[in-house]
Amino acid sequence: MCDIAPMEQPDVIILGAGAAGLMCAISAGRRGRRVLLLDHMAQPGGKILISGGGRCNFTNLECRADRFLSGNPHFAKSALAAYRPADFVALVEQHGIAYHEKTLGQLFCDGSARQVLAMLLAEAEAVGVDLRLGCRVAEVSRDTAFRVETSQGSFAAPALVLATGGLSIPKLGATGMAHDIARHFGLAVVPPRPGLVPLTFGGEDLALMQPLAGVALEVQAQAGKRGFREGMLFTHRGLSGPAVLQASSYWQPGEAVVVNLLPGQDARSLLLERKRARPKAEGRTALAELLPSRLAAALAERHLPPRIMAEVPDRALNTLGAMLNHWALVPDGTEGFFKAEVTLGGVDTDGLQQKDLQAKAVPGLFVIGEAVDVTGWLGGYNFQWAWSSGWVAGQAV
Repeated sequence: MCDIAPMEQPDVIILGAGAAGLMCAISAGRRGRRVLLLDHMAQPGGKILISGGGRCNFTNLECRADRFLSGNPHFAKSALAAYRPADFVALVEQHGIAYHEKTLGQLFCDGSARQVLAMLLAEAEAVGVDLRLGCRVAEVSRDTAFRVETSQGSFAAPALVLATGGLSIPKLGATGMAHDIARHFGLAVVPPRPGLVPLTFGGEDLALMQPLAGVALEVQAQAGKRGFREGMLFTHRGLSGPAVLQASSYWQPGEAVVVNLLPGQDARSLLLERKRARPKAEGRTALAELLPSRLAAALAERHLPPRIMAEVPDRALNTLGAMLNHWALVPDGTEGFFKAEVTLGGVDTDGLQQKDLQAKAVPGLFVIGEAVDVTGWLGGYNFQWAWSSGWVAGQAV
């Protein structure tokens, strides 16, 4: 028996009060649907609050389907077209939240990410969403309706939305619940793995990187056929920074990540030019004109003889220059879901309708947001997928 009176029975139960779940609740509530939104955490929207350094990179103006990774590269197109970045920006402006474009189309709050969460909660409250926090799900089943057994009672509804996200950042409550429930109902799940995650190294590479922890510079980092020109940061375990995080989503174990330390420049020509212009300079000094000093010193120690530039053979400068433009590094892994910003993989899109993310074989079951095998680039893309996928599902429940 359902613990709530029949007149209060919801039209839809949404599991997960994060970005996608809140947007789905708002979308459905605006259509007059009675929405029950459940989350096991004591506070909603944990990822919203920590995103963008606390300022929430809430969308990207250049959001396109080709900037998402998925087994079906076209799957995201329909939802992204139905609810666009401009639609979310209009909502932000309606609530008087000041924002700015940082770089590469990324939009951030001028103030705090709490403004975005407050906006979503206000919108949900305005349409009568019943939000229940600290509500742990014990079991989900289906007979004439979807039944959800929880720590706060038993609930039933004709529609169920899985919006509990993926496995990234477990300290915020991330679990594999959406994947487990999807499997229970016969949906296939692409094996999850960390995405937008720092890369780790071992051996000589790590020995070079560890003393450089904290050094940052602009690079071109490439994995597979995708390259990203952004910042890179050396860490105690390897490499991080936007360029590396982006490349990590395309990296496959055993493959190299290629780093161009001087993107847009011919490193060999620059080194030979400095040999002519500064013949009495030490190699590390000449290299420090091109790279951060600590990195220059470390690379000079490894790749140049301890001589003044005039005495360094052109051959050595050519070899070092080639490496600076094409530094092939093979990671030994990643820092895992603990440091990953997103989860790659998830519920296979082959089992979902593109227009509304409803399960093809299970009418009334929807999967949205990070739980789906759709993962965006760094820079607001994953929030936009949450808004878009949540919106279209909310229009269909």
